[in-house]
Amino acid sequence: MRVHSNKPGIRVLGVAESFRSGDRFSVLGGVVMRADLVVDGVGYGRATVGGDDATEAVLRLYRGLGREDVNALMVSGCVLSHYNVLDVDGLARESGRPVICLTYRESSGIEGAIRARFDRPQGKIERYRRLGPRTRMVLGTGLAVYARLASISEEDAGRVVESFTRQGGFPEPVRVARLLAHAGRASLLQRPARMSATSSR
Repeated sequence: MRVHSNKPGIRVLGVAESFRSGDRFSVLGGVVMRADLVVDGVGYGRATVGGDDATEAVLRLYRGLGREDVNALMVSGCVLSHYNVLDVDGLARESGRPVICLTYRESSGIEGAIRARFDRPQGKIERYRRLGPRTRMVLGTGLAVYARLASISEEDAGRVVESFTRQGGFPEPVRVARLLAHAGRASLLQRPARMSATSSR
């Protein structure tokens, strides 16, 4: 899918999480942001710590917002909530939107950590291997991010990430989504009620 990153009206759904050791669930924060950094939608979700529902959790958050005008999903991390592995290709296919999944440092991989933590690790390891190699992108700020992409070219993804980055190494949609997740974690984890999503146009 072609994303015209030079248009100020392009909208990205940034998703990031917050959890602490001992939590059963990780709180997901979602922020719909335009390239001019106007925020016009927010939502919450949750994923199971140590589980296998990260892809469905992000998909539920996106669908709950009901925003057909979102051009791409930008997720902070491909492995959420203590080895809850995101299916980047599946998320793009089910949402109908390109996915840019970002990490922020070099890594030799986490297969050893998965094997040490889980009695039956093979399913998670297979999902992790399907993520494939990361693409290194050097931003105009001089810092690098590492991306796994689905339904978008490396060139277009680089332009999207660059257009949303003003300082440091965190594009604004995921930076603000992380703040939202941190702020909402305590109250959301205490609620038995269903998570909700809101937006404004």
